[in-house]
Amino acid sequence: MILITGGARCGKSRHAQQLAEQAGARVLYIATSQVMDDEMAQRVAHHQASRPAHWRTLETWRDLPQAINDAPEPVVLIECVTTWVTNLLFAKAGETPEETWDYAALEAYIVQHVTALTDACARSHAQVIIVTNEVGMGIVPENRLARHFRDIAGRVNQQLAQAASEFWLVISGTGVKIK
Repeated sequence: MILITGGARCGKSRHAQQLAEQAGARVLYIATSQVMDDEMAQRVAHHQASRPAHWRTLETWRDLPQAINDAPEPVVLIECVTTWVTNLLFAKAGETPEETWDYAALEAYIVQHVTALTDACARSHAQVIIVTNEVGMGIVPENRLARHFRDIAGRVNQQLAQAASEFWLVISGTGVKIK
């Protein structure tokens, strides 16, 4: 498993795509976002336009381990874990008010999914490349949900980095190999 992280608009996607192209001609691109508004639709369109047309795309955030297991392609690129974590968080919390959320229980739920993901990556015949956002280098968020999300995402990234055989930090379009 190769993990790629960095800040917003730093070039993570381009770096991941270059690694995927180097690893094989056949790539499964797993897009984890859900289009909820026009801004997200524009972001998705930008990502779609930037990747090779011959790659197969699977738009899902549910059961990523199964998607990896079922992939016949030699390369799987998942983008992005941070969005996936957001989807898991809100799906598990449901319609309950944010003030009542048990963040420890939500994080435990997310960690189970991340563990299943890293296990699937370890078992897979494919080279799995995962993109995630580094969310811990900015200011402390002003609201409770954002602070908890930052903390959960940070610990998820640590778990992924530990499991990764290769780990890249992308800054201003330049990848720096960490591991």
